[in-house]
Amino acid sequence: MITSLVAAADPTGEELTGIAGWSVDLMERLGAVGAGIIVALENLFPPIPSEIILPLAGFTASRGSFTLAEALFWTTAGSVVGALLLYYVGAGFGRQRMYWVWERMPLVKTSDLERTEDWFARHGKKAVFFGRMIPLFRSLISVPAGIERMPVLQFLGLTLAGSLIWNTIFVLLGYYLGEQWERIEPVMGVVQYVVIGVTVLLLSWWLVNRVRSTVRSRRTAG
Repeated sequence: MITSLVAAADPTGEELTGIAGWSVDLMERLGAVGAGIIVALENLFPPIPSEIILPLAGFTASRGSFTLAEALFWTTAGSVVGALLLYYVGAGFGRQRMYWVWERMPLVKTSDLERTEDWFARHGKKAVFFGRMIPLFRSLISVPAGIERMPVLQFLGLTLAGSLIWNTIFVLLGYYLGEQWERIEPVMGVVQYVVIGVTVLLLSWWLVNRVRSTVRSRRTAG
């Protein structure tokens, strides 16, 4: 839960602790570059919530530590750099290693992975673009893009566009809400629960169907 990662501010909004306090301190020390560094780390370590970091960048800009334009530029630059690093992780892992690992996993078939590759080949552009606006998935989508060797310039363009939209929304909210930036938290909490719930349901549906398919195959073979 976001609340467990970000401690509450005092009524004046001057004292922040936890990730919030550390983030604002780094931004005030390094300026907008600090915001970019934190957002890059958020891409590499999804437990750091961008839904908090981005409004904090806007909040810090509203206090005059840097301009709004600088906040938007550096947070988006951080998103692109973090995504690119994960892209190269996927590219380095490679397709052959992915198949080697997949073939040794229980309840999965090589045909499933082949269909996934086909799906990414058809919808990879949409997945990368819209994936930048979905919590957690926004980081993970870079890995299959690297494994499938999506053209780097295409990946960068889609990542830049999706990140710019996502970042702009939350940086502006933090900028205009100022010391009341934490009001964003309840809304994003609901969004996160919805995304997690849908993901769990889809995985459960897939697992149940896979087990049934495996049982039927064994009965047929017997």
